Amino acid sequence: MQDLQNQQRPITIHIGDENLNYREVIIHDHTPTGQQIALAAGFKPDDEAIVLMLLPAGLEDVSPNEGVGAVLDGQRFIVASSDRTYNFTVDGVRLPWLRSTITGEIIRKLADVPSDKRLLLEREDEADLEISNGAVVDLDAPGTERFITRPGIWKLNVQGTILDIHFPSISVRDALVLAGLDPNGNWLIFLKVEGQEKRALQMSDVIDLTTPGIEKLRLTPADVSNGESASTPLRQFDILPADASYLDAMGHRWETRFEPITGSEPRRWLVIQDYVLPEGYTSEKVQLALDIPAAYPIAQIDMFYLLPSVALCSGMPIPNVQVTAVIGGQTFQGWSRHRPWNPASDSIATQMSMVDGCLHKEVGK
Repeated sequence: MQDLQNQQRPITIHIGDENLNYREVIIHDHTPTGQQIALAAGFKPDDEAIVLMLLPAGLEDVSPNEGVGAVLDGQRFIVASSDRTYNFTVDGVRLPWLRSTITGEIIRKLADVPSDKRLLLEREDEADLEISNGAVVDLDAPGTERFITRPGIWKLNVQGTILDIHFPSISVRDALVLAGLDPNGNWLIFLKVEGQEKRALQMSDVIDLTTPGIEKLRLTPADVSNGESASTPLRQFDILPADASYLDAMGHRWETRFEPITGSEPRRWLVIQDYVLPEGYTSEKVQLALDIPAAYPIAQIDMFYLLPSVALCSGMPIPNVQVTAVIGGQTFQGWSRHRPWNPASDSIATQMSMVDGCLHKEVGK
C-alpha cells in the first residue's frame, strides 16, 4: 500500500534552459519519457525539443520515446528547442549540448569544474587555450572539442611584484597584502588590461583573473605632495561633464588652458599633471596635454603632447615625435599618432586609452 501511495505522489523536478536557469515543475509519472519531460516544460508534441538529464557523472541525451527510469524529487533536466545535439568532452567525459556554441561558465557548471581549476581547450598544433567564463566556444566545428582541467595558477603583476594565485579571482585588498603593500594606505588603484583603457578600482573590488589580457595592478599614492600647498587647478574652459567625471575617477590632476595664437582663435589645451609613464622612458612622470578642438566631440582630438620630452632608455629612436607645441611658455613634445574618430562613441577617455596604448607599445609592453 505504501509503495502504491508513493507511486501516485506528484514529483517536483527542476527544468532549466540553455542558460541553466531552473524552475520547478510538477509531474505525476515517476518514469517519464523524454517527450513527457518536454511537455512538462511547456513544449508541444510536434515541437523539436532536446531533453538532457543531469547525472552525477555528466549529461544524458533523452530521446522522445526513451524512458528515464525512476525519477526522484529534485531531478534536474535541461530542455530547449533544437533539432540536434553537439558533443564535447571534459577530462574525457562526453557531454552533449543543445546549441552550437557554449560559454566557459556553462561548461564549468555542467562538468562541475571547481573554481580553483583552469579550463583549457586542447589544440593540436598550438598551445592549449585557456577558456574564461565569458569565452564562447564553437561546437559546430569539425571534430569534437576536448576540454581539460588543470590546477589553477593565475599570475597578477601588482606594482612590479608577480603573484602566483591559485584561485580565479582575488580582491584588490588581498592582492595588496600578498604583494606586501599596506591595504590601509591612501592609494589610487588602476587595473590595466590589454586593449582596454585602465580602470580605477576600489579596495573592495574583485578582479577576475580569467579575463584575457590582464597585465598589472598599478598603485599611486593619492596624497603625493611636493611640500607646497595645493593650488587651485586652472580651468579656463569647461569640458563635458562625462569627461570631467572620467578624469576625476582616474585620479588625474588636470586643468584647461587657452593658448593665444596671433590672428586666430586660441588653442584649447587639457593638461594632466604627473602622468605616470610605463617603465622604459627617461622620465617617470610627465605633463600630458591634449588639444581639444572648439567643436569637440564632433571634431576629433588628434595626437598628444608630453613635457618634458622623453626618450627610450634603450636608446632606440621613437618615431614621429618631432612636432612641438608651446603651452604656457613651455615646449611640449608632440607624438603624431592618429586614429579614426566617431563622435558618437569617442571622447577624452578613448583618446587617453590610445595614449596609454601608444606609450606601452614603444617600450614593448
